[in-house]
Amino acid sequence: MNTKVVAMRISRVLLVLLALAFCAYSVVSQWDETTRAFGEMSWPTLAGSLAAGLAGLFAWMLGWRTFLTGLGSALPLRAAFRISAISQLGKYVPGKVWALVTQIEMAREHKVPAERSFGSTLLAVATSTACGLAVAAVTLPLTSAAARDRYWWLFPLAPVMLAALHPRIVTWCLDTLLKLVRRPTLEHPVSLGVTLVAIAWTVLGWVLFGVHTWLLCMAVGGDGAGLPFLATGAYALAFVAGFLVFIAPGGIGAREAALTVVLTPVLPAGAPVVVAIASRVLLTAADLLSAGAALLLGRGAGPAAAGQAAAGQAAERSGPDEDAAVDGGNEPAPKELVRGTQPTKERP
Repeated sequence: MNTKVVAMRISRVLLVLLALAFCAYSVVSQWDETTRAFGEMSWPTLAGSLAAGLAGLFAWMLGWRTFLTGLGSALPLRAAFRISAISQLGKYVPGKVWALVTQIEMAREHKVPAERSFGSTLLAVATSTACGLAVAAVTLPLTSAAARDRYWWLFPLAPVMLAALHPRIVTWCLDTLLKLVRRPTLEHPVSLGVTLVAIAWTVLGWVLFGVHTWLLCMAVGGDGAGLPFLATGAYALAFVAGFLVFIAPGGIGAREAALTVVLTPVLPAGAPVVVAIASRVLLTAADLLSAGAALLLGRGAGPAAAGQAAAGQAAERSGPDEDAAVDGGNEPAPKELVRGTQPTKERP
């Protein structure tokens, strides 16, 4: 086996173990608060909130897969889910590069060029951030005075970031970044249709994360017709705030602080902290469950791999003439000689 492949697999295992250690630390360090938070909520509410979080992660994965397909590398759903779920554990390690590096290396195993993985991941991150700011800008100014007073400076960035998702702008930015790192530019520019589909998946993800937060708010005494909008905007703003804190793994601390500030005026005393802690633990569990499912999927060969193996065995059994006939590209097949016929006599 190639030494580089072995080294990358060992590095991946070590990264997963390190991410699990940080996840365990984040839960254990707040164990008393977590048990009290879960004690105030029913198990059906927690299960529903967890399911909404899992669905939101899956929707975001589909957005990333859409960008990757638009850049020229269409991955099967199973492979895309496995790459995304495992690599996302890297966000729990301090720094923001580990998830990106893991995603690029795992995609390379599926013959995806590094520049396409790099471009699709940056596009997915930019889209989730821009759409998150847009969701917060639409929902919070009308429902949360605390968000208007403390995070007003983030809201004007939403239209700017959304405009920056225009295909011409993102293609120019990605090509410039690739040139700076001395990598080939993109063969396929990002199209408007691909961008709109990816934005739709991303917004759906934000809605699902809003449901996740709303269920937790309802469980601690929140009510009112505007609570679903406030919960969705609060989580979107908290996520973006956590992402901007570069050194915090997974936005730990910054996300909970922003979520608590926005929810404090509309929930009973002490309830916003309970919601923030429960949300953190449930979404960490969602990441771990997704990664576990991805690891289980990777144990056996998928249908595509099995089909390729069968085709390879058939090619080995076939002769060189059959191989040439099968893999003839766009050239017309050569005419076969007719054998076994009786020679004709020439007439004088």
